[in-house]
Amino acid sequence: MSLILTTNPNKDYELLDSGLGEKLERYGKYVLRRPDPQALWRPGLDAKIWDQADAVFERSGRDAGWKIRAGVPERWEAEIGGLKFLIRPTAFKHTGVFPEQAPNWDWMRAVIQSASEGSGKDKKATVLNLFGYTGGASLACAQAGAEVCHVDGSKTAIGWARDNAELNGLSDKPTRWILEDAVKFVEREIKRGHKYDGVIMDPPAFGHGPGGEMWRIEKDLLYLMDLCEKVLSDKPLFVLVNGYASGYSAIAYENNLLNLKKKFGGEIEKGELTIAESGKDGRLLPCGIFARWSNAK
Repeated sequence: MSLILTTNPNKDYELLDSGLGEKLERYGKYVLRRPDPQALWRPGLDAKIWDQADAVFERSGRDAGWKIRAGVPERWEAEIGGLKFLIRPTAFKHTGVFPEQAPNWDWMRAVIQSASEGSGKDKKATVLNLFGYTGGASLACAQAGAEVCHVDGSKTAIGWARDNAELNGLSDKPTRWILEDAVKFVEREIKRGHKYDGVIMDPPAFGHGPGGEMWRIEKDLLYLMDLCEKVLSDKPLFVLVNGYASGYSAIAYENNLLNLKKKFGGEIEKGELTIAESGKDGRLLPCGIFARWSNAK
């Protein structure tokens, strides 16, 4: 089944406009302007509105960085998809959260809660989140009552995720925060005999682990998918794979989940992640792809 999942404007986040390779977003009370190559159309708002942004990510030759107005804090809070995040403009134009993931967070909460109700709440679901970044998916699963293992290769990202957990009152939830290369960690979990009911992964096209391990999606994804199948429990609940700058189709990700459906039953969904502009036309900004398998009853 193909879907278009959409994050709509809410109290603390909205996509105000997009076009000419940029997007204009509001996080809390601050408006950010930054590049987005998917915005291959004309902006809907006047240029004067764009020029009033509180922070602008600019590129000049090989140099790039944020130009931030006086009075804008280094970081601030915003609630998106039922979670609170510390927003901070980073050197790579990011903000510390991907709002387009909100529908996936809702889906994971529903799958975990449904499984909990079906089991009489005598067993917590266990979830492995690889390339976990600042913790959106981990926190959503923890909210739903799961035990979570959050893995990322960046010490900064893990610290940020733990701060977000505290912000949401989830610091006391059973969550492990692991600074490790994703492939190496799953290999070790298999050797240790550890199993998970759910696996989330958000692999980059290219990256490095904390020990300098190189990740190339075209070389390493299939091996990691095989490892993740081995680390699943006997009655798994879900597997979610997200994609951003890899250039692949959601169908390619779906094909990697077909063996799970053959082995465990359940259903596969795939499609695009989008954000709707807050204007009257409500244009959709493409933000990535996903494929997800679920066996929840």
